[in-house]
Amino acid sequence: MKSLTTQFRSFNGCARLLMVQQFTINTAFYMLMPYLAVHLAGDLGMAAWAVGLVLGVRNFAQQGMFLVGGTLADRLGCKPVIVAGCVLRTVGFGLLGFVDSLPALVVASAVTGFAGAMFNPAVRAYLAQEAGERRVEAFAAFNVFYQAGMFVGPLVGLALLAADFRLVCSVAAMLFLGLTLLQLRLLPARTGTSSAEPGSVLADWRTVVRNRPFVLFSLAMIGSYVLSFQVYLALPLEAHRVAPGSGDAVTTALFAISAAVAVTGQLRITAWARARWSPQRAMVYGISLMGAAFLPLVTAGSTVDGRSGLLDRCVELGPLFVSVALLGLGTAAVYPFEMDTVVSLADGRLVATHYGLYNTVSGLGVTLGNLTTGAVWDAAKRLGHPELTWWMLAATGALCAGCVALLARSGRLNAQRAPEPMGVAS
Repeated sequence: MKSLTTQFRSFNGCARLLMVQQFTINTAFYMLMPYLAVHLAGDLGMAAWAVGLVLGVRNFAQQGMFLVGGTLADRLGCKPVIVAGCVLRTVGFGLLGFVDSLPALVVASAVTGFAGAMFNPAVRAYLAQEAGERRVEAFAAFNVFYQAGMFVGPLVGLALLAADFRLVCSVAAMLFLGLTLLQLRLLPARTGTSSAEPGSVLADWRTVVRNRPFVLFSLAMIGSYVLSFQVYLALPLEAHRVAPGSGDAVTTALFAISAAVAVTGQLRITAWARARWSPQRAMVYGISLMGAAFLPLVTAGSTVDGRSGLLDRCVELGPLFVSVALLGLGTAAVYPFEMDTVVSLADGRLVATHYGLYNTVSGLGVTLGNLTTGAVWDAAKRLGHPELTWWMLAATGALCAGCVALLARSGRLNAQRAPEPMGVAS
C-alpha cells in the first residue's frame, strides 16, 4: 500500500483524478449491474427473454459505440466527452431504479451502455497523454484503482440491496453525479490529440483501420480478453459444479482473489517485468500464463458438500483458487504494456479513436468467445469430460501468445515516436 501511495503521488493532479474517477466509476457500476437481472426477473417479474434483452442492449450500446466515443474525444477533447458520459450514466442508473416498463428499461439500458462508450476511451487517452513517458507506470496504478472498484462495488451493492434496489440505483447515480461536478471543477480542459484534423469522421476511421500493425494487434489480443472474462463465466460455473449449494460463496471468493492479486501485486509485477523483459515479451509471457492458469482445473473431478472435511474442500477447491490467482497474475502482467502498445501503434494520432476501435474489437471477440466457451462447456458436460473446456482455454492462451510473439518478431509492435502533448484549450 505504501508503494501505491508513493506511485500515486508521483503523478500530476489530473492523472490522480482520473485514477480515483475510475475507482468511483467501477464502484458505482458493479454495485448495481450484478443485481440488475435479479431485480428484473424477481421484483418486476419479467420473462427471461426480456431480461436478456435489457442486459444485451446495454452491452451492445457500449461495445458497438466505443469507436464513436473515441472519435468524439479526439475531436471535441477528452473532458467534455468524459463529463457527458458521466451525465448519461447518472440518468441511466436513475431510470433503471424507477421505471418498470420494458421500453423504458431498454432506453435506460442503452443510455447506460452509451455512457461507458463515451468515457472509457477518453479516460485512457487522457491518462496516456498526462503520463507521457510514464504511461506503463500510470496504467499499472490505474488498474489497481480499476480492480479495487470492481471488488468494492458488489459489496456496497449487496449491503444497500438489503434495503431496496431503488436505493442501490440512487446511490450509484449520485456517485456519477458527484463525479460530473468534480470533473467540471477540477479536470483541465484539453484539446483532442494532434491529428484530429478538419475533415470527415469517416476519414479518421479509415486512418485507424488502415493502421495495419494496430489492427493486427487488436485481433491478436482478443484471446486474452476471452480468457480474462472467464472470471465471470467458466470459473463461476466450475465453482457451482464442484461446490453445489456453496457456489455463490466460492464465486465471491474468486472475485476477492482476483481483485487482491491486482491491488496488492500490480505495481510489483509491472516493475519486475519492466526490469527483465521488453514490453512485447512481457505481454507474451503474461498471456501464456493466462492460458496456463486453466491447466490446474484439468485434474478437478469430484465435488464437495456439507459432509466434506476441510482437507477434501482444500483439495477440490484448491485448483479453482490457484487458477484465478494465476489468471490475475497474467492479466496484471499484460495490461499496462498492452495499453501502452495501443498508444505507440497509434503514433500519437487519434489515440482515443484507436482505443475506441480496440475496445470494440475486444468486446465483439469476447461475445463470440463466450458463446464458444459456453458451447464447449455444455458439450464437455454431456460427454463427461469437463476438462475439455480447460484444454480449450489453455489452447486459446497459447494461440494468442503465439500471435503476439509473431507480431513482435516481425517488428510490427515496435514503439513509434512519442505522442505530442495535448494543449490547454482556450
